Amino acid sequence: MSDLPSRPEDAVPAKPAGFALFRSLRRAPLIVQTGFVFLTLIVLLCLAGNLLTPHGYTETNLLNRLEAPVFMGGSSEFLLGTDRLGRDLLARLIFALRVSVVIAILGTLIGAVLGTLLGFLAAHARGWAEEAIMLMVDFQASMPFIIIALCLLAFFGNSLTLFIFIMGLNGWEIYARLTRGVVLSAKAQPYTQAVVALGANPLRLYARHVLPNVAGILIVQFTLNFPLTILLETALSFLGLGIQPPLTSLGVILGEGRDYLINAPWISVSPGILIFLTTLSMSLIGDWLRDEMDPTLKRSGT
Repeated sequence: MSDLPSRPEDAVPAKPAGFALFRSLRRAPLIVQTGFVFLTLIVLLCLAGNLLTPHGYTETNLLNRLEAPVFMGGSSEFLLGTDRLGRDLLARLIFALRVSVVIAILGTLIGAVLGTLLGFLAAHARGWAEEAIMLMVDFQASMPFIIIALCLLAFFGNSLTLFIFIMGLNGWEIYARLTRGVVLSAKAQPYTQAVVALGANPLRLYARHVLPNVAGILIVQFTLNFPLTILLETALSFLGLGIQPPLTSLGVILGEGRDYLINAPWISVSPGILIFLTTLSMSLIGDWLRDEMDPTLKRSGT
């Protein structure tokens, strides 16, 4: 009898060490390690990028307009050149990167929290509540989200708060469907049935015992949705429906340079490369995390 758990917490199986994934990163493919290093540089650039340039991102000087980058024969004062108003492109890229990353993080977090809560509600309530939630999931999954975003912006106008909320609506249905499935599967496991038998209420069951065991799957989905959110923000800002001046983002700079692709291609090429490498790195890490956290995808003997 001494082997039986005396509290609901004792019924939870032991969890692996928190740094296991970081240790396994040393054995990851070189392209995944490169992506991780690039994202680390992106974070450092967002935090301390102003040290690379003395100019502000809104500082204009028409005498220096459309100056080429230093590697194309331009002045060393403007490492990546200037735009049509003589603004330092490097300074604008650093600020735009911060805005795009923050919007992508907040938008993805909103979608993850909203979808996860609705997924738990559907798995717990069942009945008409589950049917209503899954109907909303099917509706959004059947519609291209950019059409939904354009309709919301047309009806409610544009503001930074609304734009972030719209970014949060992108992909919530994936979290809801995923959470509902894994929670229903987890509730059928012996350890959750033991916790219920020991008297745990539903809130304690989900928060202390089910959520930690499905958190890995949700984290992987977060890394896969993050680059999609950046691309959506870029597309809307490129069309002039996203971030509005005086703020800027990677999509805004990309759109500003489309009229100068022949005379000053560096205006569009620089943010385009940054968007491509950032989303690619995050996607590679997301795929690697999925393989690492799903034992059914691992090769036998590893």
